[in-house]
Amino acid sequence: MNIENSIFAKYTPIIKKLKEYGFLKKGDYHFFEKSFLNDEFKAIISISKSGEITGIVYDNENNEEFLPLRIEGQQGAFIGEIRSAYENILLDIRNKCFEENAFISEQANRITKLIFTKYGDKPEFLWEKFQGFGVFRNPDSGKWYGLISNINANKIDKNRNEEIEILNIKADENEIPKLHKIKGFYPAYHMNKKSWITIILDNSVKDEAIIGLIEKSHIYTENNKSSEWIIPANPKYFNLEEAFNNNSEILWKQSSNIKKNHIVYMYVAAPYSAILYKCKVVEANIPYDYKDKNISINTVMKIKLLKKYDKTFMPFSKLKKYGINAIRGQRRCPKNISTELNC
Repeated sequence: MNIENSIFAKYTPIIKKLKEYGFLKKGDYHFFEKSFLNDEFKAIISISKSGEITGIVYDNENNEEFLPLRIEGQQGAFIGEIRSAYENILLDIRNKCFEENAFISEQANRITKLIFTKYGDKPEFLWEKFQGFGVFRNPDSGKWYGLISNINANKIDKNRNEEIEILNIKADENEIPKLHKIKGFYPAYHMNKKSWITIILDNSVKDEAIIGLIEKSHIYTENNKSSEWIIPANPKYFNLEEAFNNNSEILWKQSSNIKKNHIVYMYVAAPYSAILYKCKVVEANIPYDYKDKNISINTVMKIKLLKKYDKTFMPFSKLKKYGINAIRGQRRCPKNISTELNC
């Protein structure tokens, strides 16, 4: 890995800050020029539209590129001084004009953002030796449902020999052989091949397909003994208070995992941002036909109001202390939260 790639591997440029720093735009590139070491050397850094960073160091005396900087094994105090000064220029640009990403590849970072949007989970980097390995863990059970790793491609495909990022997820053992036949899927790397699958994150597999498989992987990590759920409700679109004032039983969109007699806690978004209602599922799997350009609902459940909570009893700030960082979809209710809601 060259100097620029090693420093900017997990960083994305912020165009506005590049301009403020002094970069000049020419075509699809931003350029920056700086002399250093008493003007004996000059660095020219270019950043492409896609965010690729390249750099050239010139010896000002003869106006030629200083090639020893790029030759592996070149040592000595003089070369070391030049390399250190150049790296400091790059680090200053990185710290002032770039934002840090969790991973190297664009797809790995897109998937990371999609996971956070859906579950509120961020990757955990557990190993000092393997700093590019990020684990996605279900906070309710503590179990992993995903692992993004950077490896050499030849570890999963002997016809390739470059650094890549992969995603390991749990999958149905009956589906895994079928997935192996699809481009972008491989036998699980460093995981149980009977219950895990590896996906290469080079856009061979579309984000939508990956997120669909992550949802299935997430289900394997859920506490199946739990029959209590937290469900989000947006007061901008549906007034729960008015609905329950008119009727103690209402219809609500149903997840396939929720069954009759399960308990659901309704989390009402801003301006409340708190769990406000405890309900029981009195009927499930009710056929329902609703479609518009943004949503399609085929099944609903009937829920009955059991209890109403004050907005200060279980606000989002308290849920965060229990490890819940987002509620954007139906999720199982952790035991510690259930205990407090039923005390």
